[in-house]
Parts: sequence; structure tokens; C-alpha cells
Amino acid sequence: MRGTRKILLSAENKNIVATHGDAGKGAQSRAGRADRWGEWGTAGAAIAARLSFEAISHAYEGVASVRDVSLTVEPGEVLCLLGHSGCGKTTLLRIAAGVERQRAGRVVINDREIAGPDAFLPPEKRGIGLMFQDYALFPHLSILDNVRFGLTALPPAEAEREALHALERVGLKNYARDYPHALSGGEQQRVALARAIAPRPSVLLMDEPFSGLDRRMRDSVRDETMAVLRETRATCIVVTHDPEEALRMGDRIALMRAGRLIQLGTADALYNHPADIFAARFFSELNELEGTVVGGALETVLGRFPAPELDDGTSAIACLRPHAVRVTLWEGPGEGVAGRIVNRHFLGEVDQLDIAVDGLSRPLKARVRTGQGFRSGLDVALAVEARDILVFASDSGRPAPQSATRPDETA
Repeated sequence: MRGTRKILLSAENKNIVATHGDAGKGAQSRAGRADRWGEWGTAGAAIAARLSFEAISHAYEGVASVRDVSLTVEPGEVLCLLGHSGCGKTTLLRIAAGVERQRAGRVVINDREIAGPDAFLPPEKRGIGLMFQDYALFPHLSILDNVRFGLTALPPAEAEREALHALERVGLKNYARDYPHALSGGEQQRVALARAIAPRPSVLLMDEPFSGLDRRMRDSVRDETMAVLRETRATCIVVTHDPEEALRMGDRIALMRAGRLIQLGTADALYNHPADIFAARFFSELNELEGTVVGGALETVLGRFPAPELDDGTSAIACLRPHAVRVTLWEGPGEGVAGRIVNRHFLGEVDQLDIAVDGLSRPLKARVRTGQGFRSGLDVALAVEARDILVFASDSGRPAPQSATRPDETA
């Protein structure tokens, strides 16, 4: 990573108001500003590094925030740290950046300890870039000066050239003399990205970089950001609480809960082979059917589903996603499990149906293609394939083998 200096934002300098007369000109000229990013393939490439967390634990005022987390991010990999607020994912990011010092364990880059019992490198010597959730732009500095803030080890002319190159890649080179308050939220995000990639870090850490954007803008900015990340070739950790975002962005996903790593694997592994019912619930809405295992199968109102590793008499839960329920018009016994539509919700390309079924305390949810004529009050037949069912023991939340996570994809 090129020469950098640590960016520390106090409450005072976060609240500085730009008073430069030229700053307002950017706001006045915003009409018709293009949202186009720079040309793909032009971002400066970095030398990616392997980042490892080894048995990391941390606590705030005696309350554990990270509990014995071990994982490795391979060079050039994009890893999404996923979980609910307060699960420890941002703490892990801060530990990697050197902003926080862990209570136990080691952080290692390319087999070199950078934080642990034997060493602690300051943030500016780690070759790690950090992109803050609130972008953390300096309001009293121009866009150009914000981007070249971390390039002070370079000669001034080279620093400006590198900063302008990064701004050009995110499509904001023409606004280098503007100030942050003259930019939209999406443009500020792009400036923060340019500042993060300008020093060409070997590891880039991004803390919920899209959370402040509206949904329409978030999708396009995320896709462009991913293109930039691939071009830089930097190892990247993206913190998010949005499962769809993690599925779309990550080469792998690390799912956390209450400071612990629940599951580590590809998007396909976590979605189709969740380690427990928490992981299954995280990625989609579920219909959960309680039952008892008899003869190696879980008996539910929708049928029997294999659970060969659970003992007879075990209470268990069969989980199925709404799109896995097949719905047809009722034509008589033998056509499937009988139900009646109590609500239909139009969701655009699909309808969500709430279906009352004898033996269930709440309606079953199913998603079908729009335009099939289903409406409230219709009697329907329901069917589901056993392969679409995830079975978990009620007491442990661990899955039966047919839905078990592959050994190389678990935490």
C-alpha cells in the first residue's frame, strides 16, 4: 500500500461547515449532472494479501462482542461479514484496521502478525484501507483533497495525479474542486470509495457502504463498486446486515450471531445448506411445520419428510420457503393437501398467497407467478418436494443430514 496516514475524525471536525465561496458553485451546477461512473478496467491494481483472524475475542465493559472467531480471507477474495446489528461484525473490522485492539487472538497478514501478543502495527502501517459507514469525508476539504489525504508520502504532483485517477474511475473527476456538502449521498459514497482505493491497499475494509442509499440507487452503486473492487484485485471484507447484498457480492459469506461465527461458505452453501435454523431464517422467509420423527421421517400436516439421523420421538421442525410450495386448484381427494386462500398479495412478478390448512395455527405462505387466477376464497391443493425441505431438531436447531452444510463450508 502506498504511503498513507491515519484518518481520525473527531466530533469537532465531523461538524465543520464548509464556508468556501466556490463550494456553492458545485451545488448550483448540479442540474443535469451525469450519474455515469468511469470506464471499467481503469482502476489502479493492488497486490492482494491474505488476511487471517485467529481465535479473536473482544469485549466492551465486560460484555463479549466477538467470541473466538477464526477465519481467513484469501488474496483477492470478497468476503461479506453478515449479521444483525450488534453481532460483532463491525468490531471485527475495526480490529483488522487497528482502530480497536482485541482482548485475545491474532490478526495476521501474509503470515505476519500485525495484532496479537507479540506485535501491534499502527493502522497506517498495515496496508489496509477502511471505508466508513458514514463515508467520513472532511467537509472543509475539497473532493480532491479528501481523496489525496492518504497519499502524503507521495510527491505532491504524483499524489494529485493518483487522486484524480481514482476520481475519474468513479466518474467525479470534473467535480474535484467541489466540497462534500455539494454532493448527493451516492456521490459522497463514490468519493469515499475513491479515497479508499487511491493508496492501492492490499486489503480493503468496507463498513455497510450502501446502507445510507435508497434502494434504487443502492443496486446500481453496489454493482459499480463491485466492478471497481474486482479491478483493484484487493482482498476485501464488506460488512452488511442485508442477506441479499451478501448473496450478490460475496465470494464467500461469514454469518455471525452474538459475536460467534455461525457459518462460513459460498452463497449457495449458506442458502441451500444452512448450518442451523437461525441461518435458514436469515436468508428467507420460512414456513415452519412442527412434528415428530417416526421411522426416520418427520411427520407434518404436509406429509412425511426424511430425517434419518434423528431418533424416533424427536420433536423437529420442517422448514420450507414460500416459493417451494406448489399450488393448484382443488379437484378432489388425492390431489394434494387441501387448503383455502385467505389472502392474496400482489408483489409484481409474483403473488404471495396466505393459505389456511387444517392442523396449522397460522396460514401457510406460498409464492406463485402472477396471472394464474388465484384469489381469496379459492380451495387449492398443496404439494412440496422433499428436496425443498430443511429439517432441524427443535431442541438443537441442528439440521438433519439432507440439509446439512458441507464439511468444508462450516465455521
